Amino acid sequence: MMTPIRHFNKHFLNKLLRQFVNLPFGPFALVKHVGRKSGKAYETPIMAFPIQGGFMIALTYGPKTDWYQNALAAGNCKLVWHQKEYAINRFEPIEPAAAVPLFPQPQRTILKSLGLVHDFVKMMVAD
Repeated sequence: MMTPIRHFNKHFLNKLLRQFVNLPFGPFALVKHVGRKSGKAYETPIMAFPIQGGFMIALTYGPKTDWYQNALAAGNCKLVWHQKEYAINRFEPIEPAAAVPLFPQPQRTILKSLGLVHDFVKMMVAD
């Protein structure tokens, strides 16, 4: 069941955030994925932070979010970040204690102080 906040984000905030994904700076990225049931192409704005070999993602709604489940089912997705598209072919869940230090400031402090995000994933770029 979708909470009111998730509904608002999916249908309103995501449309607004899409305007920021093509900027050459900032944390916003676009995940291009295919629906695991519908086969339909989707684009979902997220926040991504570069790490060696890929990107670190805080799964703010947990690992059951549609975009993440779709990418896992397909075994891949594309990530558009800072006007460049990356092919992602590996997803590595990572524990919060190991993930949080990989984030830049101020996100690191925010993630530590709020303690609301418990799921993180490394999205690794295809070789």
